[in-house]
Amino acid sequence: MQLRYNYRVYPDTAQREALSRSFGCARVVFNDGLHLRQQAREAGEKYLSDGELSRRLITEAKATEERAWLGEVSSVVLQQALADLNTAYRNFFASLTGKRKGRKVAPPRFRSRKDNRQAIRFTKNSRFRVLDNGRLRLPKIGDLDVRWSRTLPADPSSVAIIKDAAGRYFASFVVQTAEDETLPEADSEVGIDLGLTHFAVMSDGTKVAAPKFLRRAARKLKRLQQDLSRKQRGSQNRKKAVVKVARAHARVADTRRDWQHKLSTRIIRENQAVYVEDLCVVGLGRTRLAKSVHDAGWASFTGMLEYKAARYGRTFARVDRFFPSTRMCSACGRINENMALDIRAWDCPCGAAHDRDVNAAINVKAAGQADFNDRGAQARPGLVPAPRGEAVTHPDVACSTRSVEGISVL
Repeated sequence: MQLRYNYRVYPDTAQREALSRSFGCARVVFNDGLHLRQQAREAGEKYLSDGELSRRLITEAKATEERAWLGEVSSVVLQQALADLNTAYRNFFASLTGKRKGRKVAPPRFRSRKDNRQAIRFTKNSRFRVLDNGRLRLPKIGDLDVRWSRTLPADPSSVAIIKDAAGRYFASFVVQTAEDETLPEADSEVGIDLGLTHFAVMSDGTKVAAPKFLRRAARKLKRLQQDLSRKQRGSQNRKKAVVKVARAHARVADTRRDWQHKLSTRIIRENQAVYVEDLCVVGLGRTRLAKSVHDAGWASFTGMLEYKAARYGRTFARVDRFFPSTRMCSACGRINENMALDIRAWDCPCGAAHDRDVNAAINVKAAGQADFNDRGAQARPGLVPAPRGEAVTHPDVACSTRSVEGISVL
C-alpha cells in the first residue's frame, strides 16, 4: 500500500525564493504544454506525444533566450509538471468514454500564479534525500528544515513541496509499505448513520455530537472578512488580510481533520466491519443546509474509514443511498411513508419504539451484513477518491487526499 506522510517545513528566505522560482517554472511548462496541445487540436493536427512536449518545452526551450531561466530549477520538477498535464488529459478522456466513474471531468485549465495552492514534485531521479541531521536536501533549493512528527517507515519514492493559501510549506512523502498492519480480529460490527445534530449515530446506540467547527469560528471569520473587504485592492495590507483569512480557515480545516482522524481510527480499531450510507453530499450541498453539510465533512470522514479499513484488515461497505434506512422498521421490516425531519422518534404498528437515527444505523448495519451474506441488499464498496496529484481538473470535481494524523493514502 502507498501512504503519504506530510510534514511541516520551514524554508529560509533564500529557499522561499528558490521554491517560488520552481513553482513559477513548473506552471509555465504546464501552461506551454496545454497551449501547444490546444493549438494542435484547433489546427487538426495529431495529438502531441509526451516525449514531443518534453523535447520542445524543456530541452529546446532552455536553449532559447525567452526560456533560458528554466535551467535555474531542477529538470525533474519540469518533467513532473508535464506528467500532471498528461494525467489531467487521461482523466478527461477516461471521463468522456465512461471508463472513469463519478462526475464528469473537465479538460485541463491553465494554471495561474494567483492560485492559493502551489506545488512541485521531486522523484528519485532528482536525487533528493533526507540527511542525517534531519534536513531534506532538494536539488537547486537547498537543505530544508523539517519538523518530523514521526519517522518514515521506508525510503520515499517521491516528495511534493506544497505551499498552501495560508503561506505554510509542507513536504509530502510517498512511501510504499509492505508491512502487514492487520489488527487483531474484533467481535463487533457497526452501522453508522451520519447527520447534522449528531455527526454519527452508531447501531449500538452511541451518539457522537457534531462539533460544528466552522459554526464555532464564524464570528472570527466574519470579522476577518470584514477587515479584508475594507482594504484597498492591490495593496500590501489587503495581501496581509487575505493571509489572515486563509489561516483562520486552515485552522478550522486542520481541527476538523484531526477530530475526524481520531474518531475514525477508534471506530476501525473497535469494529471488524463498518457500514455507512452512501450519501449524495453534492446534492445536499445545494440545499438550504449546505453550510452545515460542508461543515460536517461526511465525505472526508467516510474516506478515512474506507482506507483505514483496507490498511488494517477491516471490512468497509457503503449501503445504497436509496435504501430506506430511516423509514424502515428495524424490528419487522415495515416501510413507512416519507418522514419529516422534525420527527426524531416514532412507533411502529408492530409495537417497536424507535429513535430515528439509531433505527437507521441498525438498518444500515443489517443491509451491509446482508450484502456479504448474499441476501441481496444493495450495499457496495465505495469509489476510490482521485489522488490530489491529478492536476487542473474541474474545480467542482472532488479530489481528495486521505490522511491519518498527517499520513494519507493514495
